[in-house]
Amino acid sequence: MVTIKDIARAAGVSHTTVSRALGGSPQIKRETRERIARIAADMNYAPNFSAKSLVQRRTYTIGLFFSSIAQGTSASFLAEALRGIRQQIGEDYLLSVAGLDMMEHYDSVTPQRYDGILLMSQSDADNGFIYHVRQASLPLVVLNRQLDDPSVATVSASDRDGVAAAVAYAAARGHRRFALIEGRSGFRSTAQRRAGYIDGLIRHGLPLCEECFVQGDYGPESGHAAMLRLLELKERPSVVICSNDDMAIGAMNACYAQGVAIPSGMSLIGFDDIPYARYASPALTTVGRPVAEIARLGAEQLLALMRDPSLAASQLLVKTELMARDSVADLR
Repeated sequence: MVTIKDIARAAGVSHTTVSRALGGSPQIKRETRERIARIAADMNYAPNFSAKSLVQRRTYTIGLFFSSIAQGTSASFLAEALRGIRQQIGEDYLLSVAGLDMMEHYDSVTPQRYDGILLMSQSDADNGFIYHVRQASLPLVVLNRQLDDPSVATVSASDRDGVAAAVAYAAARGHRRFALIEGRSGFRSTAQRRAGYIDGLIRHGLPLCEECFVQGDYGPESGHAAMLRLLELKERPSVVICSNDDMAIGAMNACYAQGVAIPSGMSLIGFDDIPYARYASPALTTVGRPVAEIARLGAEQLLALMRDPSLAASQLLVKTELMARDSVADLR
């Protein structure tokens, strides 16, 4: 294994200079840092995190925890979250990923194991974990969920406004009978999107149909099953808003299986704007929620808190954006 001393010999400098250069120290001239970085790359140098941890009393590990990975976290959501975090932290930290629902206790979540914690929170049931992390004096940023406690750093999206905008868009195109396929019960995102849906109906004087609320779980299978139930209604909705794109894709497939054309026979709107949404047939109209950017901003906040724990927490709200495509008919 290549060591810092090997790089020092090749560069003709001391190992202290190499260590500082690879750590980005401003004490080393930029030209020297770049030359040493090139030499390190040519020699396939990989930093020894264990050795650095012993010297600097840091773990160089960030914990990323989800309320659940198996339930309610789609593959696309997970991939976007990881992409955003890795974009910010680069190769400087190891990233440990786990679901809270698979943990019997939180005893392993300590400063001896983690330098900081990112929590992709989907449920109020995560509050016990938040309390544990704060009691352990670990830097923490909560993603995906707004908290009432302003002392906890958060980054989340305006889900409620996003769904209200989706209702407004369909209403402007002449739709009057709406349905909602909801997300997993108990998740904060589910409640926020339901609230936005109701906001939109009230704002535009549209009827609230109780039988047009169908429970899903954020998986495509649940979207498929929910759409089959809606298609059996005596008076079908003309447009169905799905609480995420995965369920919208499932709903779209259910329509095709029943011979219902989209958008002429049924209009669909999703939420998230996953990469597949624009390549569906027809391209899916959806609410863009920048998951990768939320994750990146959260990682940025966490790194700042790890450098200076005295920093005041900030609660960021990232805007959503309606992505109008081809899955909503114009009934005007």
